[in-house]
Amino acid sequence: MNAVACIGTGTVGRAWAVVFARAGHEVRVFDALAGEVELRTLPGARRTLDLLAENGMLDEPVGTVLDRIKPAATIAEAVTNAAYVQESVREDVAVKRAVFAEIAAHAPPDAILASSTSAIPGSEFLTDITSPERALVVHPVNPPSLIPLVELCGTGKTSQKTIDCTRFFMRAAGMRPIVLKKEIDGFILNRLQFALVAEAWHLVGEGYCEPDDIDAVLTDGLALRWASIGPFEVAHLNAPDGVQGFVDRLGPMMKHLGRSVRTDYDWTAEQAASAHAHVAERIPLEQIAERQTWRDRRILALRRMKRDVPDPIDK
Repeated sequence: MNAVACIGTGTVGRAWAVVFARAGHEVRVFDALAGEVELRTLPGARRTLDLLAENGMLDEPVGTVLDRIKPAATIAEAVTNAAYVQESVREDVAVKRAVFAEIAAHAPPDAILASSTSAIPGSEFLTDITSPERALVVHPVNPPSLIPLVELCGTGKTSQKTIDCTRFFMRAAGMRPIVLKKEIDGFILNRLQFALVAEAWHLVGEGYCEPDDIDAVLTDGLALRWASIGPFEVAHLNAPDGVQGFVDRLGPMMKHLGRSVRTDYDWTAEQAASAHAHVAERIPLEQIAERQTWRDRRILALRRMKRDVPDPIDK
């Protein structure tokens, strides 16, 4: 797959362009907003590539990789002769249907057509196009240029060949794909993330703690384990007899807490404003860009550690 097209080049689409160019592909990018590619996409891609280079995670000169990203004037121009297309337009079913109708009309018949949608099931907009067996959701974590996890989800019409080829392609591009066995709203990552966030709103909204306390529980507690092992392996390693022993001992307590967790907590506008004020006092809005850069450097530092201390049983 040498030629790749990225349709929609906001934060996610721009990051995808970096992923594919870094993997050695020619990347043609299109955005419907006039001037977006020249004014934001290419400069943003350069900043990301500079950051990767500074952290020893780029094998070629920045300019060499950046030169692989080429603007396209239309969707048709971007997808012509592309072996893989990644759509990252806004989360609107009608918009995505229209975009994919145009992509499918101009892309080669054997091209893989992928959507970055973060919550909309692909069956709502990918099944009526020409050759729907070649289309699927490829949902990244923002930004995919720094975070490798990606979720692959078929539509019910997606062929196994398409899923297998996409998984191979993503691995070759340095990503960490997982495959969903069937569709579900929000896929896996967002469902887990928003379940935790909803309970966080509940705990803060009902006065159990402050937003900073929630963040500390994650960054200095759960995330230190979760950066290397997930919750099932946490359970397996926390008992001498593995997951089964963990569940045998703590299962009743886990179910009790599960019943009291408020994943449906209906926070108010006043609570949201209060949380915003609390966080903005520590990180004023004018410092967000600076804080994002710090965050990105920490993400890459963690990835370097994981690369340098690899998981010996990782498949």
